[in-house]
Amino acid sequence: MTPATGVPSKGIPGEDGLTDAVKYVNDELGGAAGYPIDLLYRDSQYKADVATTIINDYMNQGALLFSTHSSTEMQFVQSIANENGFPGLPVFSYPGNIHPPAHIYAPTPDYGDDFVAFMNYYMQNIWKGTGKPKVALYLLKNPTGLGAQQGAMAMADSLGIDVVNLNNPEQHGNPVNTADVTASLTRIRNMNPDVLYISTIPECAAPILKTAEDMGLFPNTNLTIGLCSAAMTKSMVDLTVSLGGVADGVYGVFHTVSWQDNVPGIAKATEYVQKYHPNDFGNMDYLSTWNTVLIERQILTLAVQNVGYDVLAKGGAAAWQAIEQQGIQKLSNYDVQGLQGKVSYTPGDNRLSNQLRLYKVSGGQIVPLGDWETAPLIKYETLSWWGK
Repeated sequence: MTPATGVPSKGIPGEDGLTDAVKYVNDELGGAAGYPIDLLYRDSQYKADVATTIINDYMNQGALLFSTHSSTEMQFVQSIANENGFPGLPVFSYPGNIHPPAHIYAPTPDYGDDFVAFMNYYMQNIWKGTGKPKVALYLLKNPTGLGAQQGAMAMADSLGIDVVNLNNPEQHGNPVNTADVTASLTRIRNMNPDVLYISTIPECAAPILKTAEDMGLFPNTNLTIGLCSAAMTKSMVDLTVSLGGVADGVYGVFHTVSWQDNVPGIAKATEYVQKYHPNDFGNMDYLSTWNTVLIERQILTLAVQNVGYDVLAKGGAAAWQAIEQQGIQKLSNYDVQGLQGKVSYTPGDNRLSNQLRLYKVSGGQIVPLGDWETAPLIKYETLSWWGK
């Protein structure tokens, strides 16, 4: 499922990435272990009741596993999935989706990992001062923002940073209100931070960046701005420019390669997007869902190889257990056609990859900064404040 409509909506590129990737898998790769994949697509409308109906329908229709585009969608349904042992993969995730480990597996690092990876990069490559740099958080009021706050709560001391509004971060809804953004950025300016970390979506990041520019906070100042993976997309750049703002100089993280990278997966995704959905070219939501389908194909392939098609064809609890134990948990160093870090299952870590990349906007393009970075496992469930 994806939130093709509703507020906030990711629009149709995520849906397009799913449908195109399934077509590619079935037409060119022979499905999974020789069996075609049947895509049961639904629009969650970003509503809890709709998502709940969808997850129950999926289980009743004999689905073997499911994916959500957003961490919030997974938050809506994960208790049902975990109670029934129905395995799911959130394309974008926050720590609460996968901690403590149960039946939900993140194909890539979560929003807490985004924050930690960005701050590691900042400390090693940007910070030139003495003492602890001051970091301010500006967060979407949902799991996208909460995940960054949780990462900061867990790792600020280890990172050697002072998160100046850790327990009371600035938050915003969607759509953003210009007056509220100005008030939030005014409070942030008064904290005199070295870093402003924004964990939100492109539609909200763009007006925040434009307002920050109007207030003289950015660019050409000592303030470094970092974005989470949900926001570090071409649409963020385009939206910021359309508002008369500047995205150049903004840093961020993402979990896949860029559309400009020379890897087999990009060549094939480019072929399909230009043929079937040319308006989605360069969109990272399309690429992320495409990428997730390839991982799901590998899971299904392993399960068929290990337990046989007949076990899976029956659907239900036995099939879900087989998918999880003989598919997901058998993943080992799977190369997703170069699109992301290699995929493996590690007991106790329901992230199937701990690799992400740092990027910077330059000349209107999102440019990679070096190779893959490893996000350490944070055992949130062992922390005293977790779940409170």
